[in-house]
Amino acid sequence: MIPGAFSYHRPATVADAIKLLADLGDDARPLAGGHSLVPMMKLRLATPAHLVDLHAVAGLKGISRDGNKVKIGAMTTQHELLGSDEIAKSLPILHETALLIADPQVRYRGTIGGNVANGDPGNDMPALMMSLDASYQLQGPNGAREVAASEFYQGAYFTALEPGEILTSVTVPIPAAGHGYAYEKLKRKVGDYATAAAAVLLTMSGGRVSSCAIGLTNLHETPLLAVDAASAVIGTSLDAASLKKAAQAAEAIMSPASDARGPVEYRKHVGGIMVMRALQRAAGRAR
Repeated sequence: MIPGAFSYHRPATVADAIKLLADLGDDARPLAGGHSLVPMMKLRLATPAHLVDLHAVAGLKGISRDGNKVKIGAMTTQHELLGSDEIAKSLPILHETALLIADPQVRYRGTIGGNVANGDPGNDMPALMMSLDASYQLQGPNGAREVAASEFYQGAYFTALEPGEILTSVTVPIPAAGHGYAYEKLKRKVGDYATAAAAVLLTMSGGRVSSCAIGLTNLHETPLLAVDAASAVIGTSLDAASLKKAAQAAEAIMSPASDARGPVEYRKHVGGIMVMRALQRAAGRAR
C-alpha cells in the first residue's frame, strides 16, 4: 500500500502544467482530487514517475455564468459545487448529484474535472453531463478544443483526451425554466459506487412530457444516454405503461459487470427501477 517513487511538480498556470506534461511524456500523470489515481498508485496499478499537481493552478477553479450557460473550472470541488448559489439556482440536479457522491471527506477534495475526465464508469457526473448536453474544454500542446460530453467517453478509462491534454473546464447549458429533474442512485453503503443510477431532466406541458433526457451510471463500460427510453415517454402522462416501456428501453442498452454489487440481471433490473423513480420524481418537480 505504499506508492513507488515519483517526482512531484506543482505548476502555477495552465500553460506550465501542459508544458510539464508534454516534456515529461508518458511518465507523468496530472493530479486533481487524487481519489482514483492515489489508490491505484498505492496498489502499484499505476506507477507514474512524475505527478503534476494541479491544485495551485488558479485558472482551473471557479463557477461563473455566461448568458444561458454555466462554466465550472475543472479543479472546482464537489464541496464548492454544493456551496454555490448559482449551481443551486441554475443547475439543481448538479447540486443533488454532488450530494450523493461518496461522503463529505471525499467531496472536500474530489473535483468535477477529475470525476468526468478519468473515464471511470462508476463516477456519477459523466452520465449527468451527457444528460445536460454539457461540453468539456480541453487544452494541450496543440491548443484548445471543445468536446461534447456525449462524445468524450470511448470505453472504461478511455476518453477523447489526447496525450498531454488536460480538461480545463465544463460548460453546462441551463435547462428550461420550470424543468423537472432527479438523480436516483442505489448503492450498498455510503461512499460506494452506484449499483445503478439514473439522471432525468424533463419538461411538462398540459400534463404530458414534452422533452426528456435520461443518463445511466455504472450500467455499462461507459456512461449511457438512454435516447430510446427518453423518447418512450414523450407525449405521455408517465402512466404505468409508459414508465415500464421506458425502463425496458433503458435496460436494453445496459451491460453492467457482474460484481460484488450483484449479478448482471439484478443490476439491469434495478437500473430500470432507478429510471422509473427518477422520471416520476422529475415530473413531480416540473412546473
